Amino acid sequence: MYSSNFGSINASGGVNESGNSEALDYNVSSGDKISLRPTRSRNMLSSVLGACGFDGGRERSSSGGYVEFGNIGEENSSRTLGTFSGVFSPVALSMFSALLFLRVGFIVGNAGLLVTLLQFGIAYGILIFTVFSICAISTNGPVEGGGAYFMISRVLGPELGGSIGTLFFLANVVSSALYIVGCTEGLIDNFGPSGYLVSEEGILPDGPWWRFFYESMLNLLNLFVCLIGAGMFAKTSVVILLVVVICLLSVIFSFCTQSAMQIPIPSANTLINGTNHTTDITYTGLNFTTFTENLFPKYGEDYTSHGDIVTFASVFGVLFSGVTGIMAGANMSGELKDPARNIPRGTISAVIFTLIVYVTLSMLTAATTTRFLLQNSYVFLLPINVYPPFVTIGILTATFSASLSNLIGSSRVLEALAKDNVFGRLLNFVSKGVWRSNPLAAVFTSWLLVEVILSIGSLNTIAQVNSVLFLLSYLATNLACLGLDLSSAPNFRPSFKYFSWATALLGLIGTLFMMFIINPLYASSSIALCILLVSLLHLFSPARFAPWGSISQALIFHQVRKYLLLLDSRKDHVKFWRPQILLLVGNPRSSCPLIHFVNDLKKSGLYVLGHVKVGPEFSNLEEDPLVDEYPTWLTLIDHLKVKAFIELTVAKSVREGAHHLIRISGMGAMKPNTIVLGFYDDLNPRDFFADVNSHYQTHLFQRSAMDKEAFSLRKMNEVKKLSCDEYVAIMGDILKMKKNICVCRNFHILDKNSIANRASNYKYIDVWPINFFKPNQEDPFDTSSLFMLQLACIIRMVASWKHLQLRVFLCHGITSAADGDIGEICRNQEAIFQQLLQSLRITAAVYQVPSWTKVLPSLGGSPILHNQGPVDKNSKVYLQKVNKMIQEQSQSTAITFVYLPPPPRDHMDPSGSAIAATRENYLQCLSELTTELPPTVLVYGLSAVTSTTL
Repeated sequence: MYSSNFGSINASGGVNESGNSEALDYNVSSGDKISLRPTRSRNMLSSVLGACGFDGGRERSSSGGYVEFGNIGEENSSRTLGTFSGVFSPVALSMFSALLFLRVGFIVGNAGLLVTLLQFGIAYGILIFTVFSICAISTNGPVEGGGAYFMISRVLGPELGGSIGTLFFLANVVSSALYIVGCTEGLIDNFGPSGYLVSEEGILPDGPWWRFFYESMLNLLNLFVCLIGAGMFAKTSVVILLVVVICLLSVIFSFCTQSAMQIPIPSANTLINGTNHTTDITYTGLNFTTFTENLFPKYGEDYTSHGDIVTFASVFGVLFSGVTGIMAGANMSGELKDPARNIPRGTISAVIFTLIVYVTLSMLTAATTTRFLLQNSYVFLLPINVYPPFVTIGILTATFSASLSNLIGSSRVLEALAKDNVFGRLLNFVSKGVWRSNPLAAVFTSWLLVEVILSIGSLNTIAQVNSVLFLLSYLATNLACLGLDLSSAPNFRPSFKYFSWATALLGLIGTLFMMFIINPLYASSSIALCILLVSLLHLFSPARFAPWGSISQALIFHQVRKYLLLLDSRKDHVKFWRPQILLLVGNPRSSCPLIHFVNDLKKSGLYVLGHVKVGPEFSNLEEDPLVDEYPTWLTLIDHLKVKAFIELTVAKSVREGAHHLIRISGMGAMKPNTIVLGFYDDLNPRDFFADVNSHYQTHLFQRSAMDKEAFSLRKMNEVKKLSCDEYVAIMGDILKMKKNICVCRNFHILDKNSIANRASNYKYIDVWPINFFKPNQEDPFDTSSLFMLQLACIIRMVASWKHLQLRVFLCHGITSAADGDIGEICRNQEAIFQQLLQSLRITAAVYQVPSWTKVLPSLGGSPILHNQGPVDKNSKVYLQKVNKMIQEQSQSTAITFVYLPPPPRDHMDPSGSAIAATRENYLQCLSELTTELPPTVLVYGLSAVTSTTL
């Protein structure tokens, strides 16, 4: 029986030499390891996994590739650490650090016991919510080396993960240096001149260079431990934790047994020593009066900060920055035997353990020590201890272990950054410098950076920056988990059950709040630095194309789906109409300017590029030919920098494929309402990708996945896949489907760069709201003309078109003289049209052009649409004169909108021959009308698109 997440699978075989069947138990999703004994079992497992869609430890993806999901049947010898040594000890020691023996008295002495307990409650509340997020990610799949960086990058993507990982690496390096400085100060305070444990002369000489020497020696000791490996680090942490616990027990024992005594004033306290204060300070021991006096806050001066007044925020900053070591265990994820089990158990137990210790020490401190002593001697634990060296040992070991934990943590983060190629070849030496799973190059680099920071001298100025950077990584971890939960990703199902979106949100808000409590300037600066790193990595990092997945896509999908369901087509109103455009593209090589123009025309609406691949019936195909083409079209979108979707289909004819695209494009209420076609003519297509003078020139599409040129153009003598009859039939089909239609011609001459240049010859956008095939005085006021005006206004809203003037041309002489005075009719028509423009808030200049009777006096009615043969001479002359008239007005025109007469209907002749002839005649008339014009959009509208209401 093979137990898995997708059911139980019975398999035969797998019998060892003794004839006993081997049982295998594995869980792919949770990342649990699979322990296989004989080779035959591994072979049997491979066959079972193959039947389930897996191959050799890799999951088959939908694209036919493979996705790594863990090592099957392999025991990684580098993973040697368990929960206690690998997680509990580093986390507990990092959360103790210098706070345990040096700052508890400072906190209680200023904030009082009640506020101290409140502050610990707030701090640990924030931390525990962040720990829940860490546990959720670590139990949702295999966790490799890199700790917080690995978790964040695999959820939020390489850019944000890389930036947070870089800052987290720097925070670990600086933190290691800070704790080394703290350890050195403990050595000097106890064994230097005027030290607590030695005579006046002291054992260790003091001075800037001596301190740097001690710091370097401690850093060298850290390096030695890290070079031996994670096993040595774990053993060292366990030993140090044992020593710290013994020292802690001595402190608790001393609190309970020591009676009242006089405590000398520390030499570092210049505030009292400067006033010639010679009286020692009284330690009362367990005393109810002392306990009640220490219940409430009474903030004083901090003698280590030149007498600065202590506040709630400053006390909380010291407290919180001292307990932010919750990532110390996660940083060892690459060395843990079972991260999904070790990280939650070790981290949570360490947090609970340290909280109990801090609460106990706070209560004993408040019950035994006067406030005056607490505010004026932060090292009061030394003289009251039954054996003072215990406290010294505790201070030194706690700070040293914290520095060691941060050094090895920083090296693991740096190694993960190098493995993920976040900074490209810059960190290649780190990837290569690994020996027996120990990243020696990363260790040396981290150690060297620590040494550089130690050489700076005083680190107080960057101590708060360090805390803020740690908090930023915690914020990102909470953000990652919150995004995963809100996106409702089916594969986010952590086995840690105490996590929810609410805990992640509370952790995120808490860490963000604490960043600004500690230092608003540093918090703002760190966020700005993170954003800068994200931008740089997004532009230059080789890892930006890493196939890890990004939570942003899941969140976008979740929100889009939700709002698409809320978008109801029954509630559409003309006031909020916008173009939802489907552009049918035969070949993008020759259509680049048109694709770009329609992108400007969409006005934040839906924009779909549709393409029909003509081929045999789909049932006769071995596979979908568009699967390999789709990524190429996405690359086209990126190259042209347009905001569009792609829809591709396979059909026996272009007309049938156009039906598919018009019907299925979009989703819900976001469906195309306007279909745009290129013009059908016999011009040789221009290759904008190959033309060196083209703004669209590129080598991206020279070779595709099939080792052929992408978007190959039609050869000179090659027959078109689309006939004239079929093209006009598609236009009729579009109108049958109640869609607006635009037919675009001469866009191969469109030059947006020249149009955007105000010094160029382009001055106007022209609109001709007249059906030239059958002129009528009502044409300027019908739906198609208003649709043209709307499109012209939309294109003028785009920055590169905004400086052009909108012109509308009205043609008089449409009616006969018997209807009245033509001049008066024209004046009335222009006045009404001006009033319409004003009510539509459209700014345009209106011009009258010569009457139709002067263009072709003998032409009456509408001879064009009823011809079934070639266009007759009168119609051709008429169209040529109209074309010439438009050309005369278009010398400085960037684009022209012209009324599109509706195509002939299908029911004219059941045999089809007359229909084809009429369609050919119709297209020939359109060609005569638009020959040699500027880029022209022929427009026919079916639905109202303008509104005069508020």
